[in-house]
Amino acid sequence: MSSTPAGLVRAIDSHRAFEPGADAETTFVSTTTAFDGVVDAAPTDDDRVAFTVTVTVPMLGTVTDDDLAPIVEDGWYETFERRVTDLGAIFRIERELTPQVSHDESEAVVTATLTDRNVERGVDDAAALIDFVEGTYVQGIIPGYTYTDPVAGLLDQARAAGGS
Repeated sequence: MSSTPAGLVRAIDSHRAFEPGADAETTFVSTTTAFDGVVDAAPTDDDRVAFTVTVTVPMLGTVTDDDLAPIVEDGWYETFERRVTDLGAIFRIERELTPQVSHDESEAVVTATLTDRNVERGVDDAAALIDFVEGTYVQGIIPGYTYTDPVAGLLDQARAAGGS
């Protein structure tokens, strides 16, 4: 079994959403999201590739200029966790996958591992998962607060795309 899954480097190089990470052969990072999205790929014993996707997002209270009451932060996190684990049909094939979500005072971390024999499809689905986490985060932003980056930038992009 090779340490680098066959075709992985080519799939990453040709994908618009990623660039090589710390270990350029098996780790790649998202370039199309405001949050930290990292994918570690490893061959499995059954000729598949396991893609472990980790997305780190800020807790809402760390990206506002306003004071956020603990109950608001807790409610926001509970809603984010519930939404981000309900993947629906975001992948190119049906997958049984339940992301794990954890947090501390400053950030929430979403982790999930998907496997595939088709490396290009696995890379595409890893990108879809990262985009889903970002979209879920943006859906949960609470109006009425003054946000800092990266959330302020995401809101500006949404306003520009929406024409308002």
